[in-house]
Amino acid sequence: MKILVINGPNLNMLGKREPEIYGTTTIEEIEKALVDYAHSFSAVELEFFQSNHEGEIVEKIQSALNMFDGILINPAAYTHTSVAIGDAIKAVNLPCVEIHLSNIQSREEFRKNSFTAPACIGQIAGFGKNSYLAALFCLVKHIESL
Repeated sequence: MKILVINGPNLNMLGKREPEIYGTTTIEEIEKALVDYAHSFSAVELEFFQSNHEGEIVEKIQSALNMFDGILINPAAYTHTSVAIGDAIKAVNLPCVEIHLSNIQSREEFRKNSFTAPACIGQIAGFGKNSYLAALFCLVKHIESL
């Protein structure tokens, strides 16, 4: 089973950027934790992609068609602005879980709206690095049930 993990804008700055909101864990530490956790499943392969550019994220999602079994995505700020990313997720029709480190429902009003969540099978938010691990678990179990 191949899972594409996509991280959006500014997530390359994790560990430095607003640690009081996003914590001190880096994107590399999250990726390592995901790889380690993936070993608890049989034959789960992960590929990681991070971009600060909306179009690159759209193109990466489109390239997942016929290459991956599912997608984990933290669209970051694009969650609240990108119809294009949501449309790309719908277009490839792969099971996708939206991830957020912080609880977007407890933050500023504009962060409570997601343009990408309606295209996803679920959303996990508010558990820091563990949001990614929970999302991987849920996505793998979902794909196995298909």
